[in-house]
Amino acid sequence: MDFESAHDLFIGTHLRERSGERRDRLERGHREAEKLFCQNVWWPLRQNFDHLHPEYEVTDWRGLHYFCDLAWITPYARLIIEIKGYGPHVQDMDRRKFCRELNRETFLTAMGFQVISFAYDDVARRPDLCITLLRMMLGRYASRSGHEDVSSIWDREIIRLACTLGRPIRPVDVRQHLRLNHRTAICCLNSLCERGIFEGEAGARNKRIVRYAVKNAAFGYL
Repeated sequence: MDFESAHDLFIGTHLRERSGERRDRLERGHREAEKLFCQNVWWPLRQNFDHLHPEYEVTDWRGLHYFCDLAWITPYARLIIEIKGYGPHVQDMDRRKFCRELNRETFLTAMGFQVISFAYDDVARRPDLCITLLRMMLGRYASRSGHEDVSSIWDREIIRLACTLGRPIRPVDVRQHLRLNHRTAICCLNSLCERGIFEGEAGARNKRIVRYAVKNAAFGYL
């Protein structure tokens, strides 16, 4: 099925399941930016719209209803996706609206949602970057759903750890983070080096590899 057919089915299914303001909001709200995100980012990455909800209704900290652009809801994840244009979200926003938006996102996070935002310009002009970032985000939930083997889970966790350390990663870091023995930690790191994800660095006094620097290729595995 091509994108247009799948998208029409996706929106049509949600329209049939809604009534009143929730239906009206979907008809009014899911427009150019949201469809462009579906076409340029979500569809190339996922090839389906399973568990994705357009114009998803939530309640903010004041008890008022608010419609998010998209939500991905599974037994393992509750992800809110917003596509933000520079005009309405920067140029046309006063201080009160700015405060409300930040408070809303913080409240949703407290309620168990992960809130992520993409700039409309990136969705339109740099979709590959959006796809990479979204793949990294969705990859966090893959291990919880049982769709990855143990070695893939370890690879992802080691790469994420290396990206957050701010320095080359060491076997002891992997051992402590994943509770592995020393030999297994080194095997995992060497495997990542062989695939061009990490680069080994020798110690000052010998040629033995003692730490591993993350390379740009790592981001494609998240």
